[in-house]
Amino acid sequence: MSIFIVIRHTRADEEAGRLELVGSTAVGRHAALAVGLMLAAGANCVLALLIAAGLIAVGLPAGGSAALGLAIAACGLVFTSVAAVTAQIAGSARGARGIAIGALAVAYVVESIAAAAGLPWLGWLSPVGWANEIRAFAGDRWLVLALPVLAAVVLAAAAAALAARRDLGAGLVPPRPGPAEAAASLRSPLALAWRLQRGSLAGWAIGTLLAGAAFGSVADGIGSLLGSGAQVRDAITRLGGQAGITDAYLAAMMGIIGLAAAAYAVSAVLRLRSEETTGRSDPVLATATGRDGWGASHLIVAAGEAAVVLAAAGLGAGLAYGLRAGDVGGQLPRLLGAAIAQLPAALAVAGVAVALFGLLPRSCVAGGWTALSLAALIVLLGPTLRFTQWVQDISPFTHVPKLPGGMVSAAPLAWLAVIALALTAAGLAGLRHRDIG
Repeated sequence: MSIFIVIRHTRADEEAGRLELVGSTAVGRHAALAVGLMLAAGANCVLALLIAAGLIAVGLPAGGSAALGLAIAACGLVFTSVAAVTAQIAGSARGARGIAIGALAVAYVVESIAAAAGLPWLGWLSPVGWANEIRAFAGDRWLVLALPVLAAVVLAAAAAALAARRDLGAGLVPPRPGPAEAAASLRSPLALAWRLQRGSLAGWAIGTLLAGAAFGSVADGIGSLLGSGAQVRDAITRLGGQAGITDAYLAAMMGIIGLAAAAYAVSAVLRLRSEETTGRSDPVLATATGRDGWGASHLIVAAGEAAVVLAAAGLGAGLAYGLRAGDVGGQLPRLLGAAIAQLPAALAVAGVAVALFGLLPRSCVAGGWTALSLAALIVLLGPTLRFTQWVQDISPFTHVPKLPGGMVSAAPLAWLAVIALALTAAGLAGLRHRDIG
């Protein structure tokens, strides 16, 4: 959230030309950066209040509730400033988001390795580790909050210094010049879509591979890690839909990986809108390429790459869990299949963004991310908070079999695939009949 807010109001506005108009008025050079930082910081403060109030409302101690809310918000503040720095370094909003999300992934992996390997000193090298070291409900170490706050201030100051040294619309790292002539492999809209998306795919695939490995590495001992905490065990078994704690944990983690794949698919679909609003779609459509071919090429790449992201997570989890359990041959295909089973639900969520892109293009960005947020809210909180079944059924991920360990039913997956195809068809039909741009 913090990364997207900051880059939306800095780098993205520069690309769109809005900051050039604002800068022509009586505002300072750092106005946009200051506004982006203030908005993200404010959002994190509101988030901290909501988390604390929600936990207090369900009967948890006020001190621990406040500590947990502030821990999460403090981590958000760090990546608010990280995004401010990457907005100065990268030459595009997409590049700035990619670098910042990569930094977030590295921080998460470092903390996961520290927890899995029992290396507490390693956790102090990660902002995510700082949030854990606050020890909400287990001592409430308030002084640790000084670390993320100090890091956020230092990084924000660095971002301001970097902003003063670059031209508006340009990053500190200049883009590399392309070849004089395009390769023969770029002669189709599908090849162009793949060329545009391959960089982000590499980052997401590596991130989910490492995340899957982190999840899988602790699965064999998850029961002993949780101890006798009945509430945590009950939450995991409800989220994972299994009686056995190991399978429940793995199924819950696969659901989270499915949400990550849906986020990637939505991002890949919305690249169509970015290409349209920046005018890069016009030269493509001026050739023999039709609107259907242009749109479908991006959607095919998005669907295929979402499958790759899921496969990478399943591969990482299967290898890590299999090595710990001494059964790679049995666990690798089991967890790989559990990850791939999330694909129809991820594509159904992305289908909402496709339909909005074709029918209501001005609403596709907000609508696509809102659909993902709603699905995530329901699937993560619905079982634990015992939402009514019809509310849980709104999320496509509710209908995915709870794997590994659950019963496999092809019918829900087939229906999710049909819904995704119907939404895609509606979006392409709308694209054919509306104005471009």
